[in-house]
Amino acid sequence: MDLKTAPMPLLRPDGGAVRILVVDDEPDTEYVVSTVLRYQGWQVSSAVDGAGAVAQAERFRPDAVVLDALLPDLDGPAVARRIRALLPEVSILFLTACDVADTAIPTGDAYLVKPVGLAQIVARLTSLLRHAGMRRPDSDCAPAESRLTVADLLMDETAHEVTRNGRLIELSPDEFALLRFLMSNVGQVHTAAQIIEHVWPNAFGNTSRVVGLYITYLRQKIDAAGEPLIHTVPGSGYVLGPGIARPSQSACKATPSSPSTCE
Repeated sequence: MDLKTAPMPLLRPDGGAVRILVVDDEPDTEYVVSTVLRYQGWQVSSAVDGAGAVAQAERFRPDAVVLDALLPDLDGPAVARRIRALLPEVSILFLTACDVADTAIPTGDAYLVKPVGLAQIVARLTSLLRHAGMRRPDSDCAPAESRLTVADLLMDETAHEVTRNGRLIELSPDEFALLRFLMSNVGQVHTAAQIIEHVWPNAFGNTSRVVGLYITYLRQKIDAAGEPLIHTVPGSGYVLGPGIARPSQSACKATPSSPSTCE
């Protein structure tokens, strides 16, 4: 997710601004996370300990909580239980520097393991909020030129979001850039060198391997959600499109001199 350009903010079903409570006993972490979330167009409040978090949740009525799993007075799961007693529908994203099994984070709750990038926090929160019914303003009326569609795969370039069959798919900035290039050239085969030239013109090193790795990452996220859309053409490169048969394993084995084209 590109944090340089703020997307259209998610809104509550009633049109009000989404509210996020950030709970962390490290002042620098609390400040940076809160600042980035405000940049998303969300209302943000904060607390530095468990008791303060519960009191602030009662006053602020957040839609989601970014919650440090280890606090000086109460542990994160205990804080989460108290907040959910007040707000049963609240979404909670735990941040933990420990093994999840050692922090008693409830099964099914979202968490990220520190150190974690700000883009990851925003992406995971966005997913939780959308699942809870939050929507972007006029999300169904975005300009046609800002939307790319291939089968049931939709990319909204303005909102910087990708969905497949209505399900939000979280992508890194590099994954998003590669997918945008492939979706803009549906049915066209591109070599690794061509992809590098258009997507990462300043890249260096073993660029063929880099492309192969990111194709694998995209397949794990995009193709796992439905009919395979990203395909390898042995000896040629990669192509995105529906109804294109993937090469067989025997076809890949027939081109041992070009292993990077058989991901």
